[in-house]
Amino acid sequence: MLKKAKEAAAQGNATGGSKDLAQAVLDSSHQIWLAGVGAFMRAREEGGKAFESLVQQGEKLEQRTKLAAAETAGAASAKAKEMQQMASGTWDKLEQVFEDRVARALGKLGVYTQNDVQKLADRVERLSEAVNELLNASGTRAPAAARKTKSRKKSAKKSTRARS
Repeated sequence: MLKKAKEAAAQGNATGGSKDLAQAVLDSSHQIWLAGVGAFMRAREEGGKAFESLVQQGEKLEQRTKLAAAETAGAASAKAKEMQQMASGTWDKLEQVFEDRVARALGKLGVYTQNDVQKLADRVERLSEAVNELLNASGTRAPAAARKTKSRKKSAKKSTRARS
C-alpha cells in the first residue's frame, strides 16, 4: 500500500498534482482501515468457532484424563490390597515363629505347657476314679481326702470353663 502511495506521489510530482498525492494517501489509509475491520470481523466470527473447538477438545481431554485416573486408582487399590495381604501373611508367619521359639525355650527350661497340665489332670482324674471304684468294690468307704480332691476338680473345671 505504501509503495502504491509513493508511486502515485512520484507520478503526482511529475504531473504537479499534490492533490493526487493527498488523495492517494487518503485512499491507502482507508484501505488499511478496511483491512483492519475485515480482520476484526474474521477474528470475531472464527474466534467463536475456535473457542467452541477448544472447548470440545478440552472436554475430550477431560474424559480421557478421568478414565486414565480411574484406571490408575483401580490399579493402585488392587496393589494396596495385595501389599496388605502380603503384610498380613508376614505378620502371621512372624507370630508363629515367635510362638514356636517361646515354646521351645519354655520346654528347655522345663516349664509345662497347658496341654501337658491338661493331660496330667486327666490322668489324675482317671486314677482317682479307679481308686474309688476299687474302694467301692472292696466295700470300704473312700477316705475324706479323696472326696475333697474330687470336689476340688469339679470346681476347677467350672472355673476353667468360665475362663474359656
